[in-house]
Amino acid sequence: MLEQLKPGGRLILPVGPAETQLLTVIDKGVAGDIRIHELIPVRFSRLETVT
Repeated sequence: MLEQLKPGGRLILPVGPAETQLLTVIDKGVAGDIRIHELIPVRFSRLETVT
């Protein structure tokens, strides 16, 4: 995913196993440098569709 992120882009995602995820922000600078900021603990659940 980082290779696909354009310079100046931002990726926000939960990182970690289901029990202990951290909301993480990844910024890619205009020169291609990567900065990672871990924000807060979160717990995302799987989306399920009911048909």
